Amino acid sequence: MTDEPFKTSAEAPGLQQEPELLIGLLISPPLLEVLGQDFPTAVQEALMQQHPRAGVRWAVTSAEDRLGDPTAETLELLDAARERMLSKEWDLAVVLTEIPLKDGRRPVLTQLSPLHGVGLVAVPALGARHPRRKAQEVTVQVVGQLLGYDADDARGQQTLAVKARQLSTDVEERPDDNSVQFTARVVTGNIRLLLGMIRANRPWAFIVRLSRALVVAAATGVLTLVASDLWLLATAYGPGRLMLLAVMAIVTVSATVILGGGLWERPRSRSEREQVTLFNMATSGTVMIGVLVFFVALFLLSLLGAFLLIDQGVLAAVVGHQVNAVDYVKIGWLTASLATVGGALGAGLEDDDVVRAAAYTRSNA
Repeated sequence: MTDEPFKTSAEAPGLQQEPELLIGLLISPPLLEVLGQDFPTAVQEALMQQHPRAGVRWAVTSAEDRLGDPTAETLELLDAARERMLSKEWDLAVVLTEIPLKDGRRPVLTQLSPLHGVGLVAVPALGARHPRRKAQEVTVQVVGQLLGYDADDARGQQTLAVKARQLSTDVEERPDDNSVQFTARVVTGNIRLLLGMIRANRPWAFIVRLSRALVVAAATGVLTLVASDLWLLATAYGPGRLMLLAVMAIVTVSATVILGGGLWERPRSRSEREQVTLFNMATSGTVMIGVLVFFVALFLLSLLGAFLLIDQGVLAAVVGHQVNAVDYVKIGWLTASLATVGGALGAGLEDDDVVRAAAYTRSNA
């Protein structure tokens, strides 16, 4: 295998101005005999045939690397692959491994991390018949999924083309830029790619994977909902203060998950700045949207609990005035804010690997 990219289409007429999207294949040595030395060329040709109007020149490079021992976990493989991808300045990486991949206890064929730009393929899971052809098809499929391609979406090719071009085009380096200016230019120059990365990571399902956070948040909600002091505070607060409390709760949980779970990266060289910045922005967006969904769910549950558990007469006697639906909404809102902060405590109890798996990985059977 070689670390030099295959570029059979690079010199084709009319493609000179198209940016190059470099995909690195990390192939475990035991699989070389099965896949063959020309496997990268076959993958590149398949990409050109399936996505001929991607707006980029597909280039595929490969390297022999097992990345871990047979007992390696998915996150270890993803981290190792991302390290290689950044050091080699690849745009995407696909790992073809003989190590079994599992989602919990369920064996899966592939594991994806759209935020990392890395996909894993368990080649033995393809079966004994035609493993090379199947590996080629799955590798092309994984590349498409990392770029947000959906065969059932009429705009799937357009989405892939936009993300591929943005991923393959570097933001211009300006020596006088500070970190804030550089980040702003990366975000504005890659907005659709960034939104696609967040969407592909399914942020609405993020918090569901953190069971301890859910348990602590639920317990916090129950305890605060039946406290008469909370009723007094909620009904006395105006909309502005209640909104500020909710924003603070969401930001607190997001910061706890990102920093406590080790989800924030620092570039080790200037060549990594753009990819790492995109990664951090996508991670932040994923977590914050996930926590926002968490807050909305807690609010709806708290509102339902308030109507069921708090008698209107008792509430009026405690707060000293007639109450209506708005008062119940305020109680539900404040309860959800406090319960969300309780969720931050629960997230802090989670193992870092659990948090990282919840934030990054997607599985396909």
